[in-house]
Amino acid sequence: MNALLIYPAFPETFWSFKYALKFIRKQSAYPPLGLLTVAAMLPKDWLKRAVDLNADPLTDQDLEWADLVFIGGMTVQRQSAFEVINRCQAAGLKVVAGGPLFTVEKEAFQKVDHLVLDEAELTLPAFLKDLKKGQPKKIYQASHLCELQHTPVPDWSLVNMQKYASMSIQFSRGCPFNCDFCNVTALFGHRPRLKTPEQVIAELDNIYNAGWRGNIFFVDDNFIGNRGYLKTHLLPALIDWRRGKKGCVFITEASINLADDPDLMQMMVRAGFDSVFIGIESPEEASLAECRKLQNKDRDMLQSVRVIHRTGLQVQGGFIVGFDSDTPSIFQRQIDFIQKSGIVTAMVGMLQAPPGTQLFDRLKGENRLNGKLSGDNVDGTTNIVPKMGLDHLRAGYRTIMQKIYTPKYYYRRIRTFLKEFKPPEATIPLDAQRFLAFFRSGFQLGIWGKERFQYWWLMVWTLFRRPRQFQLAITLAICGYHYRKIYELHIR
Repeated sequence: MNALLIYPAFPETFWSFKYALKFIRKQSAYPPLGLLTVAAMLPKDWLKRAVDLNADPLTDQDLEWADLVFIGGMTVQRQSAFEVINRCQAAGLKVVAGGPLFTVEKEAFQKVDHLVLDEAELTLPAFLKDLKKGQPKKIYQASHLCELQHTPVPDWSLVNMQKYASMSIQFSRGCPFNCDFCNVTALFGHRPRLKTPEQVIAELDNIYNAGWRGNIFFVDDNFIGNRGYLKTHLLPALIDWRRGKKGCVFITEASINLADDPDLMQMMVRAGFDSVFIGIESPEEASLAECRKLQNKDRDMLQSVRVIHRTGLQVQGGFIVGFDSDTPSIFQRQIDFIQKSGIVTAMVGMLQAPPGTQLFDRLKGENRLNGKLSGDNVDGTTNIVPKMGLDHLRAGYRTIMQKIYTPKYYYRRIRTFLKEFKPPEATIPLDAQRFLAFFRSGFQLGIWGKERFQYWWLMVWTLFRRPRQFQLAITLAICGYHYRKIYELHIR
């Protein structure tokens, strides 16, 4: 059996980093981790080929080679998924689909031959068993959530690592919190389910032995969901793994209560983490209460961000406008918070209601859903009818994005961040492309860019005030160029 695994393309979004990747000559930010994990679950005697449309084209030769097609993806990849499915079926190929997009929107994909939904550890074996008997069913769904102790190491041999800016790894699924707009718990539950340290180390060894020395993204929706296990099991194993190794800096997602545990933060830094994405959402207590973001309430979030920065972890933040309790002042309050916090990567989105969430159910009952979810939480669209009025919300959202990514504000925020940030212990070796990125950025941003004055002032300021963070300053400047391009092309 020749199995062709296809990962649909992402549209141009803040998260795609398309315009930043050009500076380091990469094709995509992250590899298709879920699809590569599925590949490792397929029979050993099958021949497998992976095509990530974010890094490579799907050729007629690929389709001619295949006997069966597997496709997975997220909501934001919906349009590309439809195109891939149509092309495969026009070529006479059976299509097997799974992952979050198809699990949430299975009714929209009736043309797909087999829907293997929920977690593949539970549903894929049943499909493969029926396929072997020649009696595969249309839909496979799970009645419960799986444990991760038997999840295999992804099949990294199917992709060219050098085409990606970062590798990916998963330690846990699930989140203990109950934010009403988030579908993580609908898909993966409230109880964090964990891999063993031995599993994680085996995956890291696989990536490291293949020659990778760059960023590795722990894709957990809340890495610190089980803090006790982290501190007694995984982090000590990661600290031990790092000894004698170069590179491999970790990034992950966590909740703001990370700031309450100095020992945990210090262990993460020693283990090689240098960045965490945190859902800040709003500086308004009423909005946090409304969306049940209780872990963010009753705290000085600016101080929490500073504490995390001073430990050596860069905070990347998610922000939302459009809550029912939001007043017209929310737009300036968000701008002020973002600027004061020094959160350089500030992903601001209009409130959306994903299917399966408490928010979706509530707004459906109030007849306040409008259109389909785009899956991109920072594209300036929403599927809800906001109380403040859609035109008002859109105008305020554009004001936030225009201001925080204007060079004057963006570069000022970089300096605010660098003043607070403690340089991390783990660093990425300077390879040829990262070295050349400085000259490319100097030409694109320092000569042709409208931010040329701010760019060169940042370079000079960093060399004299924070010389150890010079490479980071260049990276943040390049990312800002990408954010502005997305804003100008798709939001303004």
